[in-house]
Amino acid sequence: MVETLTGVRVTSLHGAPQLQTADQLLRRVWNTGDGEDPPIALDVMCVLDHIGGYVAGAFLGEELVGAAVGLLAAGESLHSHVTGIAPEAQGRGIGRAIKEHQRRWAAERGLRSISWTFDPLVRRNAYFNLVRLGARAERYLTDFYGPLTDGINDGDMSDRLFAEWHVDGRRAEPSDDGEARVILDSSGRVAAPGGRAVLKCATPADIERMRLEEPGAARYWRAAQREALGGALAEGYRVTGFTRDGWYVLERAA
Repeated sequence: MVETLTGVRVTSLHGAPQLQTADQLLRRVWNTGDGEDPPIALDVMCVLDHIGGYVAGAFLGEELVGAAVGLLAAGESLHSHVTGIAPEAQGRGIGRAIKEHQRRWAAERGLRSISWTFDPLVRRNAYFNLVRLGARAERYLTDFYGPLTDGINDGDMSDRLFAEWHVDGRRAEPSDDGEARVILDSSGRVAAPGGRAVLKCATPADIERMRLEEPGAARYWRAAQREALGGALAEGYRVTGFTRDGWYVLERAA
C-alpha cells in the first residue's frame, strides 16, 4: 500500500538496505551520537518487517525523508512508537502523509485506533496531534521512558501525553473556553482547578530552544506542567482542544 499526499510517497519498507537507510535517517533526526541509543534498534525494525509489522518510509522522489515504526497493541490498535522526519523536509505535509498511511494500514487490518505518545511541552506537536488530526489525549505518563540519551531528550524527564486517533475519523470536540480557569499561565505559575468545568494550561513558546539555552527554565516548565496538566488529568479532566497560541483546553469528563 502506498499513500501519496502533497507530493510525498509513503510506503512500507522491506529488506535490510531500506531498513538501514531508515535507521540512519532516524539517528540523524534524533542527533544520535556515538554511544547513544537510537530511537529504535535496527534489529527490531528487521523483525517487525519480517513478521508483517508496521515499518514505513516517506519519500520525496527517491529520497527517504521520513520513517515510522509501529507495534500492534491491545484493543485492536496500532501503536506508533517512532516517527522521524528529516529537518530539511519538515513543513511539507510529511507527518500528515505518514499518519494517513498508518490509518489506511490499520483499517485494512481491522484495527480501530492508532495511538502514540508525544511530549506535552512541544507546542507544534500538540497542535498537530490534537487539532489538525483530531486525536484525543486523556492520560499523562510521568517519566514514561525513564532517562533518555538520544541527543534530543538529554537532561530532561520523559513525560508524555498518550494520544489516541480513531481510524474511522471521529474527532474530539473542543469546548468553549471563555470561562476557563487557568491552571498554568504563560509565566509558569500553577493554580488548582478549583472545581471549574473548563481549564486552560499553557506551554512554552519553544521548549527545544529553552532546553539548549535555559536548561533550568526547561526543567521548571516540566515540573510545572506535570503538576498542572498531569494533575488535572488524574482528577478526571480530559484534553478537548489546543489553541493556536499554545494553550491546552481541558474539560471535566462526564
